[in-house]
Amino acid sequence: MYLFIAGSAVIFGSMEAALKFAGGNIDPFQITFLRFFIGGLVILPFGISEYRGKPKGFMTGRLWLSMLRLGVVNVSCMVFFQLGVMGSNAATAAVIFCINPVFTMLLAHVMTEDEKMNRQKTIALATGAMGLVFMMRPWDLQAGNTLIGMMFSLLAAAMFGLYGVLGGKTVGQVGAFTQTSVSFISGAIVLLCLLPPLGRPIIAGVADNLGIILYISAVVTGGGYLLYFLAVKQSNVTTATIIFFLKPVIAPIFAVILLKEAVTYNMYIGIALILVASYILNFHKRRTAN
Repeated sequence: MYLFIAGSAVIFGSMEAALKFAGGNIDPFQITFLRFFIGGLVILPFGISEYRGKPKGFMTGRLWLSMLRLGVVNVSCMVFFQLGVMGSNAATAAVIFCINPVFTMLLAHVMTEDEKMNRQKTIALATGAMGLVFMMRPWDLQAGNTLIGMMFSLLAAAMFGLYGVLGGKTVGQVGAFTQTSVSFISGAIVLLCLLPPLGRPIIAGVADNLGIILYISAVVTGGGYLLYFLAVKQSNVTTATIIFFLKPVIAPIFAVILLKEAVTYNMYIGIALILVASYILNFHKRRTAN
């Protein structure tokens, strides 16, 4: 279990540095299509095995449409995230994106009947918001950061929160591997249909950047999610969320080593506050689960 958690955390922690590197050579819409189509194919065999273990006829038209909707939300989110990575430092984008559980909490309050706000969640929200302010430092932007880039990352975090809420409604019926692989592939196909009208490339430049594309697609998107779900199966969702505690710490390390980014005082404060907010939310989940 802990090997799965550690592997997933390291892989997810390297994501922004890899996306930053790839984004200098590959179109952001194109790389999003490739990473989720290939990543979905990596997870698909596990999804097929899971699907075959379900009762016949369980998959209704409503569930297929739900997974298509999930896929569209996910690839839209990740296009914005790629734009956010390209418009800011990789470490900044990574930590801003890690605020997505707060958005999940807010959206669950609005969209569900049994996950309403309470005192602990309100404290987590306030703490996470302070962490965002320190990470973004709008009064004096760090070199490499732009306001539009950070706003794209924030929008991506909000949309990933929506993805989490929508996915949580159906994952118990469909299964994590099935839902993830089908939503990834279907969302990628929808994005593929939009690339020509948008004047975006599909395969141009792929051969010249095949190594980084395969790493982002097969290792980060496919392998990272696969290890995460294996960690969930070996333990539970609450325990596996340790991965998202580690990511805000690991991602800046990759950014410093691979991209030579600087980690400033405000980032340390922002990371600490966002970790505190995540801990409050995770502690609340543990307590309500017991």
